[in-house]
Amino acid sequence: MSEIRQDPTTKEWVIIARERSKRPNDFIHRQPKPELPSFSPSCPFCPGNEAMTPPDSFALRGKDKKWLIRVFPNHFPALTPDGTTNRREESGFFLAMDGKGIHEVIVETPQHNAPLALADESRVLNLLLTFQKRYIALRQMPFLKLILVFQNHGASAGTSLEHPHSQLVATPVVPRHIRIRHEIAVQYYDDTGRSLYSDIVDHELKAGDRIVMATDKFTVFHPFASHSPFETWILPRTCQASFSSASTEDIKGLADVLRTTLLKLYRGLNNPDYNFILDGAPIGDENRDYYPWHIRIIPRLTEVAGFEIGTGIYINTALPEETAKFMREFKAE
Repeated sequence: MSEIRQDPTTKEWVIIARERSKRPNDFIHRQPKPELPSFSPSCPFCPGNEAMTPPDSFALRGKDKKWLIRVFPNHFPALTPDGTTNRREESGFFLAMDGKGIHEVIVETPQHNAPLALADESRVLNLLLTFQKRYIALRQMPFLKLILVFQNHGASAGTSLEHPHSQLVATPVVPRHIRIRHEIAVQYYDDTGRSLYSDIVDHELKAGDRIVMATDKFTVFHPFASHSPFETWILPRTCQASFSSASTEDIKGLADVLRTTLLKLYRGLNNPDYNFILDGAPIGDENRDYYPWHIRIIPRLTEVAGFEIGTGIYINTALPEETAKFMREFKAE
């Protein structure tokens, strides 16, 4: 029999379709992806093609002065720093505002064919520290309310360029999806005096069967009400609302955990497409321990269809307990 589970962070319901469920091995990508060259002359993110992108906002360089990571404005931005955040009425009823914000590209390696899952720990650490530097720099802009960092890996995850890169989008409003998560976390704290996310981690550690790995600083698990197969969360053991407040030691620990997690997915499922999201509290709520920063990794193994779109209820055809066991026991190295 199928089971309907509630996500405590959103109050959304998820159907765990036991009668339609697949074994973890059924999600292994069977068709190998084409091999990519280490350099592509037409790729704007490859070394030597810097003139094809806007000027750098930030760059991390090695001892030879060559760049290791580049950050620059998106050439086709969803939002730009121009305009105003004043609301205006359209036709005397509809609200609108200028598309004011920040949209940056973070090219994380000079190599065209080097996905983050195969990076060494120093490269992952440098990338995470770059995320933090950009977050700290941009949060000073008074019109910004939310900063989100994400990576789309693979065509079904929304990437348009194969060269490994992440993106940062900073918005002048708090999106409803984030607002709901934040308000639920605040209400839980008001009711209990505890952090919802810390309690989730505690209960997951106690149950044990959805844990992928755990260190003294981070817990990696497949949530109880996973929206999709192999959905993976990485949460710090101590509640921190803003990624900007994470210490260098914390980020070093995260680099090791993130690298291992991505490598397990890469080797275990044969390089699946995925979305990687670094989530956190809205700007202005970063000094409160209601809503901690965390990472969500969503492998793109199934399609969202009419029922999900019509109801908002996701159907997951894999048991989180089984997928977590598969990842926990899989030896990536």
